[in-house]
Amino acid sequence: MQTRPVIVIPIGDVAGIGPEIVAKALAQEELYRLCRPLAVGEGSCMERALDVTGSNLRLHVTRDAQDALFTPGTLDLVDLRNIRAEETPFGQVQESAGRAAYAFIERAVQLLQAGQADALATTTINKQALRKASVPYIGHTEILGGLTGTKDPMTMFQVRGLRVFFLSRHLSLRQAIDYIDEARVFAYIVRVEKALRRLGQENPRIAMAALNPHGGENGLFGREEMEHIQPAVERARAQGIRVSDPIGADSVFHLALQGQFDGVISLYHDQGHIATKMVDFERTISVTIGLPFLRTSVDHGTAFDIAGSGKASEVSMVEAIRLAAAYAPLYGRQAEAL
Repeated sequence: MQTRPVIVIPIGDVAGIGPEIVAKALAQEELYRLCRPLAVGEGSCMERALDVTGSNLRLHVTRDAQDALFTPGTLDLVDLRNIRAEETPFGQVQESAGRAAYAFIERAVQLLQAGQADALATTTINKQALRKASVPYIGHTEILGGLTGTKDPMTMFQVRGLRVFFLSRHLSLRQAIDYIDEARVFAYIVRVEKALRRLGQENPRIAMAALNPHGGENGLFGREEMEHIQPAVERARAQGIRVSDPIGADSVFHLALQGQFDGVISLYHDQGHIATKMVDFERTISVTIGLPFLRTSVDHGTAFDIAGSGKASEVSMVEAIRLAAAYAPLYGRQAEAL
């Protein structure tokens, strides 16, 4: 049983639903058969979450993974004691909550770098709270890149057997189209192939989503496929990578979900987000690849409007922990450069 991977879970912004969904997720005995979950946060805020959710879990405060119990019915917590629940109301952007959330992530990374954990599963943080706390990063991916010295981590969404990679994410649609050129698309195909191998896919089959309707119809509806995307595909094939010609976005994700491909390259943010979340919104999990460790995450916000009500669903948190446990043995603690 000690071969079960240790999954470290920073509890996020304590004014939001993060601690609640961690409490609900770790009440599920099934997860303890898959991994050894270790939360990082603050004791009074975690106790408040247990109370809000009506949980019977016993909180066990530990210094690190070596002193954790990892038994069902017990929630192991590395307690930083850096914020107090009674001073942190639910549902509000607060500097103290942003500062504490960053510290939880920082400590989780330290545990991973010390070899005491095998993967990271993150819950929700608030970008405005981070800004108020003068944290010099906009979100989780940027924080993790900064803490580990990783220049450009990759994002993959997974839901069921559908894996989607994003050539670009947080760009306007106009900027995302301008971002597409042959060199950039080719380099990304190479990175996606390496990432899929890292996740256990041998000789992976990659689908390239088209940008324009019907793949541009030989220039009738746009020339990006002819001038940039198809040439990049041909270069990748010359290196032995199995990647498709551009396939219309109205069918490529369905084909991958049916098992015809191991991964899909989405050319911009909403193209892939819409596809995955229409399959199953709650079970769409974000995976960060290219860090020295694997990171999975829920893909929803802090839900300040329902924080403290006990209504928040833990489904996404459970799936994030489950996926981290599944991929951790394949990914390893030291990832190759992607």
